[in-house]
Amino acid sequence: MDRNSRRIAYERIYTLFALARQTIHEKPDLAERYVDIARKIAMKTRIHLPKELRLLICRKCKRFIFPGVSCRVRIQPRREPHVTITCLHCGHHMRIPIKGRKK
Repeated sequence: MDRNSRRIAYERIYTLFALARQTIHEKPDLAERYVDIARKIAMKTRIHLPKELRLLICRKCKRFIFPGVSCRVRIQPRREPHVTITCLHCGHHMRIPIKGRKK
């Protein structure tokens, strides 16, 4: 695969995620479809989704999760501080560690 097709794939993925963010409030099923198409483009072209977009997809049910609409975001200070993202569709928890200062 050449760089041009990879660049086009990334542009389309970013466009589809932007459209999903715009339509999540009015038409959540359409936003789900946009994200599903973006995932299929990434799989077909064998590229990884960028981390900021990967966090918007539930790892268990593969649905589009958007903070305040279809997921809950909490900061947990106990043990190692981390951010917990809970999918409101399937209830799956994703934990993202908050990197502290080095002592």
